[in-house]
Amino acid sequence: MMKAQVLYGIGNIKYAELDKPVPKKGEALVKVSYCGICGSDIPRIFKTGAHNMPLIPGHEFSGVVEECKDKPSLVGKRVGVYPLIPCKSCSQCQSGFYEMCENYNYLGSRCDGGFAEYVSVPIWNLISLPDEVSDMEAAMLEPMGVAVHAIKRAGLLTDKYKINPDYDDVTVLVCGLGTIGLLTAMFIRDIGFPMTYCIGNKDIQKEMLMDMGFFEQDYCDVRYNDTSAFVKSILDGKGVDYYFECIGRSESYEQAIRSTGPHGTVMLVGNPASDMELTRETYWKILRNQMTVLGTWNSSYEGRSGRKKNYQDDWQFVLDWLVERKRRNGMEFSPEQLVTHCFALEDLDKGLDIMKRKSEDYVKIMVKMA
Repeated sequence: MMKAQVLYGIGNIKYAELDKPVPKKGEALVKVSYCGICGSDIPRIFKTGAHNMPLIPGHEFSGVVEECKDKPSLVGKRVGVYPLIPCKSCSQCQSGFYEMCENYNYLGSRCDGGFAEYVSVPIWNLISLPDEVSDMEAAMLEPMGVAVHAIKRAGLLTDKYKINPDYDDVTVLVCGLGTIGLLTAMFIRDIGFPMTYCIGNKDIQKEMLMDMGFFEQDYCDVRYNDTSAFVKSILDGKGVDYYFECIGRSESYEQAIRSTGPHGTVMLVGNPASDMELTRETYWKILRNQMTVLGTWNSSYEGRSGRKKNYQDDWQFVLDWLVERKRRNGMEFSPEQLVTHCFALEDLDKGLDIMKRKSEDYVKIMVKMA
């Protein structure tokens, strides 16, 4: 038997005792260590429901392999878990773009996920962890991978951690400083773009940015300042070269277009909170300024297939980045510092309530298994 948080229906999530899952052929039984609460879990639990219910939510998790008949050598290994389970048969999968699978399954939204003591996970979705990476960091590999994927899609970073030499004077703006936005800002600044600016609306977000090495003048708090005026003040009236929109609302989409200069790129990262609309004037700006508008979703992951040679997927990139930083001289800012709250599994409701009502400042809320 095991304990788990089960979503029986919209708004009906309960701490329950269930049979421990039995891994099928090609799967491993993972004993969960940590599981993060994603912003997408809030509407899934309280507004829209999951694709299949009852269901155990949670897709950002790490753990230890406890059972694996097909690959016994994995038993006892600490692992991160890529939550998207591709079909391996559609045209996107055949091309190696597993994150764009047309018939995917997904741990925590379409099948049972990490808000439980145990999860059955396909072996392909397991990534072994180096000693330098903690269990909590491993539970943040998914949002870190999403941030890196957006940066690569925008063209600021190659698969091999190289920056285009023509990008020395590039200006970047990140709007929306939840976990994904802060991680995006962290990676962009770290890989060598000093003229990176951020827009947020919480004191905790500013504190995190300062800890990352940003300066007061790099941050615009929309509660007290006008975003358009901020962009004009830092760029002498010119728009930014790259704008990462990490909110997913019409007004922030409009702001992204207005704040981006000619030949600029808008990277849409935030999941849409509602229908997205643009004014005629804003649409004209895209045309006349010959802007590039890109979208991104999820992160690239190769698993154990090795389909693309000489390719570093987003998850391996993040692992290599974490290890390199720690081996070199320690980390000035660790992604773990974004974790503002940590609850036991039975107290998941406390974390969900904070995120639903926004009753406290938070960034990443984590669940730790006993």
